[in-house]
Amino acid sequence: MMYKNKLIFLLSIIGAMVLLFTGSFIFTSERSNNRSSSYTWLDKNQSLNVNRIVIDENNQVIEFIDKDQKWVILTDGVEFPARQLRIEDFINIFTQRSLWPVRSNSASTHASFGLESTEADRITFYNGNTAVLDVLIGYDSTFGSEVSIRRFAQNEVRSGDNRIRTYISSPVSSWFDLKLFPEENGKIWSADSVQQLTVINDAGERQIFSQNNRTWTVTNASNPDNANIESYIRTVLNTEGETFLGLISNHEDFPLSARIIVEFGNGNIETVSFSEPNDSGYRLAVVNGREYVYYIPAWSGNRLFRDTSSFELQ
Repeated sequence: MMYKNKLIFLLSIIGAMVLLFTGSFIFTSERSNNRSSSYTWLDKNQSLNVNRIVIDENNQVIEFIDKDQKWVILTDGVEFPARQLRIEDFINIFTQRSLWPVRSNSASTHASFGLESTEADRITFYNGNTAVLDVLIGYDSTFGSEVSIRRFAQNEVRSGDNRIRTYISSPVSSWFDLKLFPEENGKIWSADSVQQLTVINDAGERQIFSQNNRTWTVTNASNPDNANIESYIRTVLNTEGETFLGLISNHEDFPLSARIIVEFGNGNIETVSFSEPNDSGYRLAVVNGREYVYYIPAWSGNRLFRDTSSFELQ
């Protein structure tokens, strides 16, 4: 009986040791897998020197160029202003350490991941003429939460952040900075920054909004609604186009019938000139000092030209 008890005791100790060893192995294995899955595609310091990005999505090429710390988009040989924060967020996907587990190390699997060099989308980051990161983007996962990716000319396949697909599949207009009054150094224009705003509608009628000690006056408005006017001023400052329609030189013959002149407190004056609305209500717009033609949606253009009575305090 004593022998049997000793045997049971010894077997219990051995069992406990086996469980402890197995648990330790699993924990170590998981920790090792997490380390190998945690990955960055581009060193943060290297990214600071990136001055050109090329996205080739389904043979549609978009090129971004850093000009004097401002990103522009080169499309069809023409440079357009780009949304700075959107490009910065896109770059951050590749510089932030995230989970990018290895899915394969074999070239024979590239086709199944959509990563054949002739079929995959491609993103290349340049410092001058040197590619600092060149990756191929393949298929999304079954549930669409991850995307397959590998470095060009390398076999290792990883998967991860599917936001990449959102960026590269978006229309080029999603990258344009289409604000008529773009932010400067991250500063969003406020109604307080405007000293005077003049609106000349299609009939040549003129409205003048003037600010004095945060109190607004409007031409022919006997009892102006200050809050309503400030809301309108913000609407003007935040107006943006739907897309660009090329350069002014390609639209020399379109007539300009309305204008909005904004005089800022810092002395800057911006003038936006508009064509008459077409049958669908869309307008073309140009801004002094810029060579781009903005395509303004009807709903947006209609908010810019209002009767003076709408600014009266009710």
